Amino acid sequence: MTPAAPLAARLGVPSGPLFFPVTAYAPDGAVDLDTYRLHVRRGVEAGAAAVFACCGTGEFHALTPEEFELCVTAAVEAADGRVPVVAGAGYGTALAVRYARLAGRAGADGLLAMPPYLVRAGQEGLLRHYREVAAATSLPMIVYQRDNAVLTPEAVVELARTEGIIGLKDGLGDLDLMQRILSAVRADGRGDFLYFNGLPTAELTQSAYRGIGITLYSSAVFCFAPEIAVACHTAFRTGDTDTVNRLVDGFYRPFVELRDKGLGYAVSLVKAGVRMRGLDVGEVRPPLHEPAGDHVKQLARLIERGLALLEEGK
Repeated sequence: MTPAAPLAARLGVPSGPLFFPVTAYAPDGAVDLDTYRLHVRRGVEAGAAAVFACCGTGEFHALTPEEFELCVTAAVEAADGRVPVVAGAGYGTALAVRYARLAGRAGADGLLAMPPYLVRAGQEGLLRHYREVAAATSLPMIVYQRDNAVLTPEAVVELARTEGIIGLKDGLGDLDLMQRILSAVRADGRGDFLYFNGLPTAELTQSAYRGIGITLYSSAVFCFAPEIAVACHTAFRTGDTDTVNRLVDGFYRPFVELRDKGLGYAVSLVKAGVRMRGLDVGEVRPPLHEPAGDHVKQLARLIERGLALLEEGK
């Protein structure tokens, strides 16, 4: 069995949402590891199937390499082997390799390869980048497609053939492209390659992704409303369309509409929600900014509405 196989097996049929914790900061702006451990531990206990530490929701872009290693180590400690911990790795190839090795030293089970920094590279360059990162570590890796890292079906076939690369997380939302990617990789005999819906607030689009065979998705809502996220995940898994529609119509669609009122709200609004539910994880670091006061009030009402919807379904 290859090193990638155990992680792929654990992620392939998750019993709960994939948890992307926020990174906690103390009042002086330093990383607050105690609060971060508590946040991760509560998430695992609430039913997370995996912890994706220091990724997009966790402000990977804002962490120094030293802080990154400390946070991944803390996530591994808090998870305590109950679920796998996947860490972000990004920027240019040299730094991505460095982060990959730091994640390995911290005890992570795998990597999420974030898009390369700034440049818009061609397919040949992207393939070389991901192959070099994969070759530099024994950790299995998932490639995150979005923004300046968009792959053709042919390129994904090459990734699926690369030792150590186990999946693709899609943050682009082009279902036509994703269907062609799935078909091309399947035709190449790589039926065990994993796919993830990685759009912000993925629950809103998950019915569409499930329609083309993608059942795995990230859940930022799980950070601040695990009850809602678990109920929605269970409804998707069991085919409970009534519950999915009730939560989408009454909570997820209004949440996405609120999230879209501010740049960076996919992180800062989530972090505000975590604080609202009683865990002081601090504010976001620049260049992100805090959500407007009225938007925070709207979020509080939405959370109340989402919890009430759960009660209505009992």
